[in-house]
Amino acid sequence: MAPAAAPEDDELIKDEKNPRPLDEDDIALLKTYGLGPYSNSIKKEEKEIKELAKKINDLCGIKESDTGLAAPSQWDLVSDKQMMQEEQPLQVARCTKIINPNTEDAKYVINVKQIAKFVVGLGDKVSPTDIEEGMRVGVDRNKYQIQIPLPPKIDPSVTMMTVEEKPDVTYNDVGGCKEQIEKMREVVELPMLHPEKFVKLGIDPPKGVLCYGPPGTGKTLLARAVANRTDACFIRVIGSELVQKYVGEGARMVRELFQMARSKKACIVFFDEVDAIGGARFDDGVGGDNEVQRTMLEIVNQLDGFDARGNIKVLMATNRPDTLDPALLRPGRLDRKVEFGLPDLESRTQIFKIHTRTMNCERDIRFELLARLCPNSTGADIRSVCTEAGMYAIRARRKTVTEKDFLDAVNKPAAGRSISETCAIGVGAGVADAASQIGVCDAGVR
Repeated sequence: MAPAAAPEDDELIKDEKNPRPLDEDDIALLKTYGLGPYSNSIKKEEKEIKELAKKINDLCGIKESDTGLAAPSQWDLVSDKQMMQEEQPLQVARCTKIINPNTEDAKYVINVKQIAKFVVGLGDKVSPTDIEEGMRVGVDRNKYQIQIPLPPKIDPSVTMMTVEEKPDVTYNDVGGCKEQIEKMREVVELPMLHPEKFVKLGIDPPKGVLCYGPPGTGKTLLARAVANRTDACFIRVIGSELVQKYVGEGARMVRELFQMARSKKACIVFFDEVDAIGGARFDDGVGGDNEVQRTMLEIVNQLDGFDARGNIKVLMATNRPDTLDPALLRPGRLDRKVEFGLPDLESRTQIFKIHTRTMNCERDIRFELLARLCPNSTGADIRSVCTEAGMYAIRARRKTVTEKDFLDAVNKPAAGRSISETCAIGVGAGVADAASQIGVCDAGVR
């Protein structure tokens, strides 16, 4: 038979279930837990030290400033000068070869221009994965250790071709080119936004577009709209910029241009007035155009040569497509040829509405009538008509442009053409009269 529980154990169990609340003596005892005999005196001394340090700083005149600089009385110019002298500028070299790569004892062969070649190691701030063969690096002047990797050398004139600020032209500002806009968007935007469609079909997206047509039909304007629409890097090149004085300079600029384009995630290169460098090859017997032809051959090689082009779209614009070289026009380099013709009646009406969108015009202006009065006119001609109508309103000291101003502006270019034709006829008649007089004089001499 088990012994009965003691009455003391029952009282302990009851105390655990209903604990007794702490009194003031218990709380005072808990507050002294972890405190040594000198804790209060140490805290008091620390407080006095902080107050004395603040008082000394106030007397010295040290104050917090926006630049974070201390007072001039606290400057140590001698040690600062010595530190700057020890940190010498780095020297530019090129890493030509890596010995024992991907190991702890890897060494690097660098070529310092006009000095020598050295086998060196890495500095403390460089990782082995940052250095590749053929890369430009910065080395110190004492041990020639590699301190920093450098970007590839690119001509500043090539770097300045990048369009930093987006143009303010959108697709809505390009009138009368609906079909051309659709073709351009299929080449530029569709492969960047939906590349999976081309992967499923197993085809490569078109990479080059040639825009050709008469002057003033909107070729460069559409390229500006593409630059505004896309988030990719946009590089604008004028053909005459690549024509250089010295042999090989133009080809070098083209190589650096595409090297910079390949370093971007996605890039669009726009060659304006490409007929300046893309003309058909011929031998004039003098060799004056040999350098231009070398530049064109470098463009041909970069577009579809031994190396892959990458995610680079190429747009070209010209008003003389008949002068371009056939090697430049073949599929694979320029996959699409988009013609910009003269706008029809509906397109001319739309262009009139686009250019008068920001003008202060009267209501109920018959733009279709104005478009009928401008046959065979380009978008640039219609823009000049709108500008001239505004000039008529300014001369009359009016704040709005009326339909009569537009009609007068339409008639002015026509009158100008007739005057020029009359002048040409008059000059021709004068030349004929002069020739007849010379003949009479010759007869008299004989």
